[in-house]
Parts: sequence; structure tokens; C-alpha cells
Amino acid sequence: MKKTRKIAAAVLALSLVGAFALFGCSSSNAASSSSSAASSASSSAATQAAEPVELQVFAANSLSKAMEDVQKAYVEDGHDNVTFLDTQYKGSGELNEMLGAGSYADLLITASKGSMDTAVEKGYVDKSTRVDMFVNDLVVVSKEGSGLKDVTLQDIADHKYTFCVGDESVPAGNYACQSLSTVGVYVPAGDEAGKTGKDISGKGGSFAEGYTPVLDTSVGNVCKHAESGDVDVAFVYTSDVYRFGGVEIVGEVPGDTHKNIVYPGAITSDSKNAEAAAEFLDWCLTSEKAAKIWAEWGFELA
Repeated sequence: MKKTRKIAAAVLALSLVGAFALFGCSSSNAASSSSSAASSASSSAATQAAEPVELQVFAANSLSKAMEDVQKAYVEDGHDNVTFLDTQYKGSGELNEMLGAGSYADLLITASKGSMDTAVEKGYVDKSTRVDMFVNDLVVVSKEGSGLKDVTLQDIADHKYTFCVGDESVPAGNYACQSLSTVGVYVPAGDEAGKTGKDISGKGGSFAEGYTPVLDTSVGNVCKHAESGDVDVAFVYTSDVYRFGGVEIVGEVPGDTHKNIVYPGAITSDSKNAEAAAEFLDWCLTSEKAAKIWAEWGFELA
């Protein structure tokens, strides 16, 4: 009887050992399976995060040098899956015309609120994504070593210097015309007749009799006219002095003679990469690396 009990006890013990062994194996397999699933999910997420994205940016001409550096820094800052296509740097009005003609872009950055207002009204951009990005200043420049200094709007009105401004498609030209209207050099027309400075758009008017400025289609070209000596002075942004060189600031245009110079940005309505474009736009405004680059090129975050 005792022998039978011993045998039964031994069998029970072996059964328990086997059960624990099976349980342990099952737990190990489950853990291994769970770990494998987690690893697979992580790998899948990483693959999705690294999916290649091509972003097309339309930006105001004055942003060209700074934007090139920012895009390079963005890729190097953990976004190597992003490729920037041939970024278009044009006058803000021309960028709107390109979008209206069917050109594709993911992100639009203009050099004036008015140009972005037009983009919103025409449906080129998603209004909810619009944000003011930078501010700038309007200055008077001449070629380096010209010897000029403290050039004022009144000096232009007194015919002391030949000058160049951007045409109506160039925001810098609009701002210049607003300022020049305060000294009678630019004459508003239509509903703006009789108004000056911040109260006008700087479009649709004409230059007063006796004033024949050189007009050009981009602020970069305007700057080059001063650099080459084609004109005595030109109206450009502070940032253009950093961009091009060969010119020096010889006068500052009073800020109260023109509208505030603000660069708005927005995701386009037709963007196929809206999420990636929004991420880049946010990085431009929040990254310390980006802020440093903007400052180096004369732009101040709005």
C-alpha cells in the first residue's frame, strides 16, 4: 500500500513538473510572439515615418538664400526622407499667377499680407494654415563705396538721386510706392486717390510728372541696379543686403510711411503632402536652428 502511494506521488510530481514546463514554454512563446509583434509594429512605424516625401515650395524671391540653408538644415535634422524640389523664388504676385495657371506647390510664402490675401481669396491656399512668419524693413541702398549716406524720401522728391523700385508684382515695390506717396513722388489712383502711406496698396497708381524710376520684376534685380550703378539708389529689404552684397544701406525708410512688412506662409489647397508641409512650416518657426539661419540672413520671426 505504501509502495502504491509512493508511485502515485511520483507520478503526480512528474505531472506537475511537466505542467509547469509546458506553462513556461507557453509563456516564453507568448512573450516571444509579443516581442516579435512589437518589433514588427515598430519596424512598420519606422518604415512609414521614413516614407519619402517631395515638397514643392513657392517662396518670395527675397527668401532664396535663407530658405536654401533652412531646407538643408531641415533634412539634416532628422528629416532625411524629405526632398525639396526646385523651389520657386519669384515676386509674390508672380507666384500667385503661377498657382492660378495650374502650377503645383505644397507651401506658399509671400512677402506681403496683400499677396497672401489674394491667394486666400482665389482659393490657392488653405486659409486655416495661414501664419505670419517673418518681418522685414525697407531701406535705401547704393553700390558699395558710393559715399552716399542719410538718403531720405525728401531727397528723392527733390530729384537728388535716380532710383529703382520693384514693379507692381513685387511687394517691396508696393511698400516703396506707399512711402514715396508721402512726399508726392507716387500718386495713387481710383479709390485710393488723395490717400498716402499705409492707406494705399502701392498698386494702380503712377509716378508724378518728372519722376521716371527704373522698374524691375524682382527685388533681387532691383538690388542689382544699385550694385551696378545703373541708378544712384534702390528700395529693397534689409535682408537683400545680406543676400547679394555689393550694396550698402544709405538710408532707412520710416516704418510709419508704409504698411508693416510681413511674410505670411500657408499650405496650398492642392497639396498632396499637407501633413509633411505643415511639419516643415512648424519647424521653420520653432526650431532654434532655423531661427539662427533666418537671423543670419536678416529676417526676424514674426
